[in-house]
Amino acid sequence: MFRGLLRAVPALLLTAAAAFAVVPAAAAAPAAAPLPAAAADPSAPGTQAVAYTDVTVSASGRSFSARVWYPGTTAGANAPVAAGAHPGLAFGHGFFQDVSKYESLLRHYASWGFITVTPKSQGGLFPSHSDFADDLNASLTWLTAQNATTGSRFAGTVDTARLGLSGHSMGGGAALLAASRSTAVKSVSTLAAAETNPSAVTASGTLRIPAQYVGGSQDGIAGVADNQQKMYDAKPTPTQLRVITGGFHCGFVDSWGIGCDSGSITRAAQQKLTQGVTTAYLLYTLGGDTSYYDQVWGSAARNLAGVVYSAKP
Repeated sequence: MFRGLLRAVPALLLTAAAAFAVVPAAAAAPAAAPLPAAAADPSAPGTQAVAYTDVTVSASGRSFSARVWYPGTTAGANAPVAAGAHPGLAFGHGFFQDVSKYESLLRHYASWGFITVTPKSQGGLFPSHSDFADDLNASLTWLTAQNATTGSRFAGTVDTARLGLSGHSMGGGAALLAASRSTAVKSVSTLAAAETNPSAVTASGTLRIPAQYVGGSQDGIAGVADNQQKMYDAKPTPTQLRVITGGFHCGFVDSWGIGCDSGSITRAAQQKLTQGVTTAYLLYTLGGDTSYYDQVWGSAARNLAGVVYSAKP
């Protein structure tokens, strides 16, 4: 990875409170869910067994290898997909990074019920950000087709109305480009998203879906001020910026690489915070789980230790 190439109320009263709650007027804005049931800790592993399979994605005139992480009936390679219709994600890797560097995060998402396609394309020294964005969208197109294909491992297991994008660094920027080109994508969450060519900042300004920008305050490669802050500033509502205090660029991956930076918190601490804030966000914006409203837009989000919160809900 290189610096230059790229952060004890009675039940009756509860019912009355819910009946008179005010919902934001904008259709795309998150709707408050007053006094929801307590939500499970999104930084802890979910309840689903974690499975994966290696595939060739052929869609939209593109073809590339990818690994898919998903909730399985059992854990391990090529297990059947757990019953139900699951939200789908496409995740973009960082510059010169193998998708295996994100295994802990992708396993975490699978344990919470997300099916995530991780393209292995554009992994060389001279990647095309635009092509990578198209590969991310092709991944979702492929997943949608697999859902409708008899005999496919993923037949009948994808909720094609709940598709999202994510990615780290270059992959985060590419996810924003991809979102700007898609009408199927409903939400995007990025980690240390880096400016791209064409511009991810400009793409952010065109988005009308929820977008989350997560960064690290000590990122020495794609710093918040020059990258995620500009994207957040450009993005219309609803959007949020979560900056992990002491977080660093390579703290979002599972192991170091050439040219990596460092921060004042451990990688384990940073990844736990990352898994928590992104999982809550995805469960709320894609999973439709309103019990996570407070952790995404409310006081729990504003007061989470170790993460500075900015939002335009």
